[in-house]
Amino acid sequence: MRHTTIGDRSVSALCLGAMKFGSQTDDATSAALLDRFVEAGGTFVDTADCYQFWVEGFEGHESETFLGRWRRERGITDEVVIATKLGSQPTVPGTGAETKEGLSAAAVATAAERSRERLGVDRLDVLYAHHEDRSVPMEETLGAFAKLVAEDEVAELGLSNHRTWRLERARAVTEANGWPRPRVLQYRYSYLQPRFDRPLASTGHTHVTPELLDFVREEAAEGREHTLVAYTSLLWGAYTRPEKAAGLDPVYDHPGTPARLAVLDEVARETGATRNQVVLAWLMDSDPRVVPLVGVSSLDQLNEAIEATDLTLSAEQWGRLADAG
Repeated sequence: MRHTTIGDRSVSALCLGAMKFGSQTDDATSAALLDRFVEAGGTFVDTADCYQFWVEGFEGHESETFLGRWRRERGITDEVVIATKLGSQPTVPGTGAETKEGLSAAAVATAAERSRERLGVDRLDVLYAHHEDRSVPMEETLGAFAKLVAEDEVAELGLSNHRTWRLERARAVTEANGWPRPRVLQYRYSYLQPRFDRPLASTGHTHVTPELLDFVREEAAEGREHTLVAYTSLLWGAYTRPEKAAGLDPVYDHPGTPARLAVLDEVARETGATRNQVVLAWLMDSDPRVVPLVGVSSLDQLNEAIEATDLTLSAEQWGRLADAG
């Protein structure tokens, strides 16, 4: 499997999303998927402290709790990097975003401690602020994150679903205070591009924009590297399942979508790969570098994604895909 880096650490170029593990995906299947991923060389797993509170019957800590149990049962230590997120877990059972924990210093400290306990680790590998919390000064949140790093309770910091101008403000705040900067960025991103003049229907999702890509490139040119992690990279199966494509967010209903799908099919035929595999390879070959995050519920789906890490597109194919639509 290909590898890339997060900060100073090597990780697999494919990230396995554990959102449904221990909840909608039963324990036996969840464990089998994780075992296969690790067997294939996968070393990067993603979760959050709120997965999946919005599904009836679950409270939001199921994924972290399951991953902690899997680590203990398999004897997993630091060979697998587990990234988690805080800030969006409701503080009142049965409620939603209106009671979310937020990003105050106290909330950050408490949530991080609970995530470490559930995952069974002394130090979190990667910790993201899940969503913006504009009710709290950014200095307070980033100061709390810096304290966690200083106390060796977190290795790498990240920001998810933040507007690009907020990333620049975070850079300025951390630089001014001598704090560690968030070097991992998680956003929704796939080959099909939405209309940016309309909001995504999925609450809380923030899509990669051309401005954000430009920001990451310029940061790298000035010696400040970021790792960009792309969730919903396969659009819930819409590339290969007609019923999913039919229900795709209306922001994809524009002339660029069929144009991109046509080129996607061309490249799939040329490479002998599936649509999904070409999408994942296109993301992995992108500039700036992108780590696709995939959520799967079967070994067939996982194996298809794993095989994509061996697919290298030619520069001409990548450019043709990028320029379509």
